[in-house]
Amino acid sequence: MNYKLFPLFFVLLLMSFTNLPSNENSKKNNIVVEAKSVSKNVSIYNQLDANSFALPSFESFTLALDGFYILKEKGLIKKNILTLVDFSLSSNTKRMWVIDLEKNTVLFQTLVAHGRNTGEEFAKEFSNRAESYQSSIGFYATAEIYNGKHGKSLKLDGLEKGLNDKARERAVVVHGAEYVSESFIKQYKRLGRSQGCPAVPVEMNSKIIDVIKDKSCLFIYHPTAKKEILAKLVS
Repeated sequence: MNYKLFPLFFVLLLMSFTNLPSNENSKKNNIVVEAKSVSKNVSIYNQLDANSFALPSFESFTLALDGFYILKEKGLIKKNILTLVDFSLSSNTKRMWVIDLEKNTVLFQTLVAHGRNTGEEFAKEFSNRAESYQSSIGFYATAEIYNGKHGKSLKLDGLEKGLNDKARERAVVVHGAEYVSESFIKQYKRLGRSQGCPAVPVEMNSKIIDVIKDKSCLFIYHPTAKKEILAKLVS
């Protein structure tokens, strides 16, 4: 070996080791990425035009937005329309939002039903099983329109294995229902329930379907499973 070159060799070797990513650096990078994501979400949330509606909670919105960007990058959704259903809220409140992310505007806020075996006034139990009559949480891509027993309806493709990927075979769809109304709430003290579909008021049904059809993102949120929802999405 040429010993005159040894100090140079040693310096280059040392530099190669110091440039290797450590667990500490990796953690710092993750924190920076997460901070940037949160900052971006805060900015979008603060700039939303509520359009006379109430805004969804920041927690539900930011999780929906994170998922939206992941799905958009994967090519699983095409439109810049985000539908958010917050099942942490009472079924007697308007807990479904349709948001135009291109114009940063809330287009609709409305009542939405959960499955009859998911809970009474509040949604508590969720399932991906056929005949469970429970709602399924997580991210969906909207699909094609068809006319069924509830009239104009919109098929959904569940995008998370084990959480909602049986949606199509379970016939979990967006449709209008008479039991999703203020008059039903006044009579029974709670909104009516579906067989697992996110059913909406009859008078809102066609308007909502026409906006969200054809590969837009629909997200059903519940805080008890927020970590599982994102983990399934990125796996």
